[in-house]
Amino acid sequence: MTQVSKRSNAGAIAIIAGLFAIFGFVTWINGTLIPFMKTINELTEAQSYLVASASYISFVVMALPASYLLNKIGYKKGMSVGLIIMALGALVFIPAAGARTYWIFLVAIFIQGLGMTILQTAANPYITVLGPIESGAKRIAIMGISNKLAGIIANIIFGALLLTGIDDVKDKLGTVSDAEKGQLLDTMADSVVTPYIVMAIVLFIFGILIRKAPLPNVDVDEEDSTEASKTTKTSIFQFPHLWLGVLTLFVYVGAEVIAGDSIIAYGLSLGFPAEYAKYFTPFTLTAMIFMYALGVFLIPKYLKQETALKMSAVLGIIFSICILLTTGITSVLFVAALGIANALVWPAVWPLTLKGLGKFTKTASALLIMAIAGGAIIPPLYGKLVDANKHELIASGIAEADAAATAATASYWILIPCYAIILFFALWGHKIKGWSKK
Repeated sequence: MTQVSKRSNAGAIAIIAGLFAIFGFVTWINGTLIPFMKTINELTEAQSYLVASASYISFVVMALPASYLLNKIGYKKGMSVGLIIMALGALVFIPAAGARTYWIFLVAIFIQGLGMTILQTAANPYITVLGPIESGAKRIAIMGISNKLAGIIANIIFGALLLTGIDDVKDKLGTVSDAEKGQLLDTMADSVVTPYIVMAIVLFIFGILIRKAPLPNVDVDEEDSTEASKTTKTSIFQFPHLWLGVLTLFVYVGAEVIAGDSIIAYGLSLGFPAEYAKYFTPFTLTAMIFMYALGVFLIPKYLKQETALKMSAVLGIIFSICILLTTGITSVLFVAALGIANALVWPAVWPLTLKGLGKFTKTASALLIMAIAGGAIIPPLYGKLVDANKHELIASGIAEADAAATAATASYWILIPCYAIILFFALWGHKIKGWSKK
């Protein structure tokens, strides 16, 4: 790795933290958009979670092209391109709101996801190797604090803009004519226009400014040059711990998205008014920030990265079981507590997976970014479970409101196997450096 001064390191960390704040702001809006889209487009639970799918499936589509792009034009230009693409995605919300057409909204979210993929593909390996690999989790934890603080701000702002009055609208929908219903929903859909215009302007400005940012040159391919020079491995397929790391991030992102993006909808299904439920996602993000702060203080001096990962996985399993066994606000708080379990998973998995990859680091980073697609697949599976359980309970004679609450709670079992996979990687998976014992 190119040697850089502590001062330039600190400046680079601050700039990358700003980027993490940007895609944290954009990503965590999904928790507000899911119930908002469900109402204005009259969707099922499973359909509403396509908001998350549209955002996270872009990481599969764009991760390898993003890696190629960064190799060609470098990190700073690549980050600029990513921000401008995100701005274009924000502008697509304008015609989507005018037409009140769900697939156009999904296209807008997908375009923003393409831009975020470029940013993530650049920022995560960059911050991982901008210093000793042993403290990689500490630096990523700092990025996490920035990301989640921005997410809290995003949910407070967009919750106020998009969810205020949603209960009244839903009450009226069943009593008005089709024409009045369409007018109500059109008015509600228009509320996204102004905030997304502002977002587009801000992203364009940052896209221009990042080109002149004082970022030191870091060659991630040389990060582990000594070890890489000793290995005879010639392919990324010869690193089993890499593929286990990809699987771990896949299920982790799915679990994290469920914890952050489902909690508002979960609160609404339990009967909490939107005026209160719109603040539930910040509960999860605040829990994550608390753990990130602990990680910054404890890792690596007092706590090893793999130990933090083991603790996170065990807590995830415990909190998931507690969600299933409780009801009301207690159950909601256990969903929020998943933020404690989730916070240090991403910071720990990246350095544990990239360690020892040498010249394969960039390709491995692209694969890890593709694993973010877990957020596109696992949350809709949760939504399908909720729909299926709800229909089954209603068919058995249970009232619709009670069936919705019971189904939403019971479907959280999907988190348990996710945390079990994370625990396996923490205990054994990251140590498997070859396919044979030899």
